[in-house]
Amino acid sequence: MFSNPRTPAALPRSRRALLRTAVAGTAAAAGAGLALGSAAPASASASATARDAESTGPATTPEQALRRLAAGNHRWRTGQQEHPHESGALRRRLVRGQHPFAVVLGCVDSRVPPELVFDQGLGDLLTVRSAGEVLDEAVLGSVAYGVLELRVPLVLVLAHQSCGAVAAAVHADETGEPLPAHIQYLADQIRPSIERGQHGEARVDATINAHARGVRRRLAAEPDLAGKVAAGELAVVAARYDLRDQQVRVLS
Repeated sequence: MFSNPRTPAALPRSRRALLRTAVAGTAAAAGAGLALGSAAPASASASATARDAESTGPATTPEQALRRLAAGNHRWRTGQQEHPHESGALRRRLVRGQHPFAVVLGCVDSRVPPELVFDQGLGDLLTVRSAGEVLDEAVLGSVAYGVLELRVPLVLVLAHQSCGAVAAAVHADETGEPLPAHIQYLADQIRPSIERGQHGEARVDATINAHARGVRRRLAAEPDLAGKVAAGELAVVAARYDLRDQQVRVLS
């Protein structure tokens, strides 16, 4: 499910070891980077059983939530989407309440809808989207609502290849050209993550990763969330979606 598994520094050492153990069992080829959904069970029956378990089983810990996202991303990128949890019976049941297993903070880019990327359905994900995964009070409040009120055990910051918001921030920083007011706000938030040692497209690409890691650090340090991270009740993870192969890889 993951290769070369590592987890955010925000987790205590014992939890880091546990999470590494939990996600290491289906690692991809060495050197491929941390990857969600990179391997499948050997037999068709085992594959079906694993998919059923990951799609319907409880996800009340960071480890379980990561495995469930990994299984869904594997289905998505291999053309085996199930479009789960869309039935009329479920819709009626969800009227009584929701119990999402992960908060996904993603970009507004139309090519990266989290429910599709992770092959999840109604009631599965609490999705928060802003251009470039930029944080503001509304975004912070939305993430906190998922963690504190709905007791979600995982926050995933989902960056992506060819992020226009990051590219605009890098271009504005290099040229000094002003951006429209609200877009300038986005650029100002991304600017501290710009990788000065890179140039051209490599700078944009490296900044995408650096910014996602920075957002992860900021979220994990939020007073309302930090205590849950320290207690092992919550993991805050940065990841990146690549448009070319539709795979999500965790950023160490």
